[in-house]
Amino acid sequence: MAPPLLLFILLLPLLSPSLVASSPPLSLQSTFHQCLNDNSKSPLPFSETFFTPAANSSAFTSVLSNPAQNPRYLLPTVPKPLLIFRPLRISHIQAAVICARKLRLHFRVRSGGHDYEGLSYAAEIESPFFVLDLSKFRKVNVDVASNTAWVQAGATTGEAYYRISQKIPTHGFPAGLCTSLGIGGHIIGGAYGSMMRKYGLAADNVLDAHIIDANGKLLDRRKMGEDVFWAIRGGAGGSFGVIVAWKLKLVPVPKTVTVFDVPRTLEQNATKLLFKWQQVAPHLHEDLFVRVVVSAGPIANSTKRTVTATFNALFLGNSDRLLRIMGSNFPELGLKKKDCLEMSWIRSVMFIGGIPNTVAPEFLLQGKWFLTPLFFKAKSDYVREPIPVKAMEGMWRRLLKEDNPFAIWTPYGGEMDRVSESATPFPHRKGTLFMLHYATGWADRKASEGKHLDWIRELYSYLAPYVSKNPRTSYVNYRDLDLGMNKKGNTSFSEASVWGRKYFKNNFDRLVQVKTKFDPSNLFRHEQSIPVLPV
Repeated sequence: MAPPLLLFILLLPLLSPSLVASSPPLSLQSTFHQCLNDNSKSPLPFSETFFTPAANSSAFTSVLSNPAQNPRYLLPTVPKPLLIFRPLRISHIQAAVICARKLRLHFRVRSGGHDYEGLSYAAEIESPFFVLDLSKFRKVNVDVASNTAWVQAGATTGEAYYRISQKIPTHGFPAGLCTSLGIGGHIIGGAYGSMMRKYGLAADNVLDAHIIDANGKLLDRRKMGEDVFWAIRGGAGGSFGVIVAWKLKLVPVPKTVTVFDVPRTLEQNATKLLFKWQQVAPHLHEDLFVRVVVSAGPIANSTKRTVTATFNALFLGNSDRLLRIMGSNFPELGLKKKDCLEMSWIRSVMFIGGIPNTVAPEFLLQGKWFLTPLFFKAKSDYVREPIPVKAMEGMWRRLLKEDNPFAIWTPYGGEMDRVSESATPFPHRKGTLFMLHYATGWADRKASEGKHLDWIRELYSYLAPYVSKNPRTSYVNYRDLDLGMNKKGNTSFSEASVWGRKYFKNNFDRLVQVKTKFDPSNLFRHEQSIPVLPV
């Protein structure tokens, strides 16, 4: 099972501070509600769909905070939405988009609330705004005959995995390792997981989608056109429309898979092992995914701290075959039969996601996590040449200075090398050895976040010589507003290009062209949305 430090950003907040916004203009609320009633083709039960601070502050606070994954964006100092609209039917979503456009009321779309910078439920450059919460859209319809599944945007990855495994135990889907991700916003950013080296990204395995455009029209792949279908498979959320559902191509998985967690500290040669890992992990058999979770903490029965590298793996096969592959390619790790656990694919999802083996798979249907939340800040990089030992030692010194840091080293190669950079907006393909994802978390909301932000920004600067360059690239699903932001009413192409090329490289230009044609009024926008070209 993955260590707790890996999981702190995946958590379900239970917040104590008041999140209630100051009393918003009731006239705008009532006008919006009337517009929804006028434009919806089905009944709109007020108590189930409409949440405002004035009408019911406790319900508003609960709905706002429950799926939100980063408490930093729920603090009283962060602007709150005018209201939260939680539609029950597709016609309700269409009405919300129509009314937002008619009333010029800004909104954010939230499927799972896992946005690192809170962009699906907080807005610091637009006011007033409302949240369009898709949490009631959770259907997963698996078609056994075609090995496909339609999954609604509000379903979590865990719910999708469970429903797929119940219908077809020998099939799965190559999406995220965290089981609480909302599938709508997850896949639109590319979505990697533990089967990426075998089957690529989730976005590489999407066959169709349903999206509501800026005019409130429901479109499928044929109606939206291939350019838009390309853009929504990696171009990130909040720029093109409201994703209602994805049609997924399911992939075969063995009846038995094998997992392992092998921790090694600095005192157990973790640095040398990780240097070797960089050279072998991207080139291992594509059935084998071995990532490394690096954390810093106290040594058992000591006041000293150390760095621990936990080698966390999924192998699509039995342990005997895994041991042969590891023995031939990475004998230095010293993997033993006792380290290996054979299980079903759905159980491996839980293991990789850090869910204890004592928990039944049905837990995945709850769509949540169960640890105490931390405030956090995260960044990401892509690495194309092995990081030298001395550079890693400098990284360890920095980790040891921070309270709750971690870094995840995710191997590429395999299918990721075979897909063209321009096949989808996600460009981080051939030549990438691994992705480096690092973060820091803190529990005390009263503590100054400044020192933690300074720490991670200094680490980001330190790593510059050892990661991708021109541009220095990042993963869009790990949003980082330090890279740049749009301004209110101004999505400048030149300014957005700075962060846009870090996320999408040359695909950014095509994304801008698609956005300009599909949403010329820029209805769907946020701090890092794709800009439109000036007329």
